[in-house]
Amino acid sequence: MLQLVIYVSSFIFVGLVETGTNPRGEIRKGEKTMDETHFRARIEAEQQELRKLSDAGRESRAPVVLDQQSVGRLSRMDAMQQQSMDVAREERRKARIAMLAAALRRLDEDEFGYCLACGEQISLRRLEIDPAVTLCIDCQR
Repeated sequence: MLQLVIYVSSFIFVGLVETGTNPRGEIRKGEKTMDETHFRARIEAEQQELRKLSDAGRESRAPVVLDQQSVGRLSRMDAMQQQSMDVAREERRKARIAMLAAALRRLDEDEFGYCLACGEQISLRRLEIDPAVTLCIDCQR
């Protein structure tokens, strides 16, 4: 028996789900279970936000000027440490942007929501948390 189920939280999914689906919320093949345009919009918005943060932090990643007159030794060390932390933060942003770009490619190729290791469908709950996830919970362990 099929019933119309509407999931409402910060995300909206509308689809047909067989009564008594498993508790992990897995998608069944052939059923409309998620709004791919919603995931696309969410992924693109996150990419845009990360790019804005990257542009805003460009100055803080610039090399530290070693001017003995204007900055003391400890202040210079603090500035170098801050620069190092900003560079590491930028590397994490770039990695996340790459993960999101891969998720968009999977959406374009109709492979979004499937585990890259076993080919099974990834739980909607897991995709709600992170739409760029590539593995189901079993393969992630």
